[in-house]
Amino acid sequence: DFLFPPKCMFCRKVLRIGQKGCCDVCREKLVVDTPPRTGVHFTTCYAPMRYEGSVRDALRRFKFEDRPGYATELGSILAGCIRTHYAGQYDVITWTPVSEKRLRQRGYDQAMLLAMAAALALDDVAVETLKKCRDTPAQSSLENADQRRSNVVGVYEIVDPELIAGKRVLLIDDIITTGSTLEEASNTLMKAGAASVMAA
Repeated sequence: DFLFPPKCMFCRKVLRIGQKGCCDVCREKLVVDTPPRTGVHFTTCYAPMRYEGSVRDALRRFKFEDRPGYATELGSILAGCIRTHYAGQYDVITWTPVSEKRLRQRGYDQAMLLAMAAALALDDVAVETLKKCRDTPAQSSLENADQRRSNVVGVYEIVDPELIAGKRVLLIDDIITTGSTLEEASNTLMKAGAASVMAA
């Protein structure tokens, strides 16, 4: 810390001794109670931050600039949102996975790290329920909602149906924009027998 003082992942200012991940100012300013999104196959999706400005920059570093360590703080922030909106309402925590090709390129699955960090902060565990069976262009590279929807159709498979049969599933992803990824993953889970899917 003396040689490489830790910085806030959002504003990039040097943190005070004992602080990790995010400064108090950014936590106060950026963590907000956003209105829920609703879907066709998932009941609701709550997000603790808006994907704009310094939040967008931090999430892009997390995904594309080799910052897997961001997952700890982001998971803690997400866990607070889950406690507020979903306490006692889910049986299984899982995530929307990346393809094997993307995993090799990036070296980690950011949604998996986020789900595991959030689960740890909730004294729970995240389990793998989905596999992305086809590599597709990044959603962020597509211009409109129709392209994003068609890009993810049929890309997920269930790992073990017994893990989710009759269960209320909490599905975690790093970013929601059009909701296409969450819809497709939720549809796959519901078809495999999940009782319900909620998202964060």
